[in-house]
Amino acid sequence: MNILDEQKGGKKSASEKSIRFPLAIHGKLLKLCGRLKRNQMQLFAEMVEYFYKTKKDPADISDEMLKTALAKNHDTYIRFIRTQEDALLIPLKEEVDRMINNQREIVKYFNEQVIGANKAILSGQEMLAIKQKETDKLLQALFGRMDSKEKLKAKFLLILNGYIKMREEVGSFKNREKDELAENFRKQIADL
Repeated sequence: MNILDEQKGGKKSASEKSIRFPLAIHGKLLKLCGRLKRNQMQLFAEMVEYFYKTKKDPADISDEMLKTALAKNHDTYIRFIRTQEDALLIPLKEEVDRMINNQREIVKYFNEQVIGANKAILSGQEMLAIKQKETDKLLQALFGRMDSKEKLKAKFLLILNGYIKMREEVGSFKNREKDELAENFRKQIADL
């Protein structure tokens, strides 16, 4: 069967050539045309362009040239990656590891120094709070024992008036009794 004869209705132009092939191949060609939605001429032209541009051998079904090209590209990529590893990735990893170690040392120093100082300050503040509570209790006890200024004045006036009254009554007594009376009132004032 001839591809060009079938397409042109058996007529060929001067710029066209015909190819003869077995009918079994023509059946496969028609199936490909139906599946790829192209006519026989388009499909044939595309096949020729494909093999021309890729320099592939149509008889090489396992595609050894493609495998060789892929292996060559794979080796090139691996060499590139190893170069990048040596030039960039390994030094970068070393620097990151060094930075992480420095951060650990900073955290360790922070924990030892700053947190230790904070604990000491907190314990000092707790002791101060305890002492302040004790001082407050002592002051409250002192204020409880102390009378107000007005109460003290009233008590003192009461003692003084009592002294004056008793001294006038003791006017006829001896000096010794006057001294005892004065001493008694001094003790009362001291007890205030």
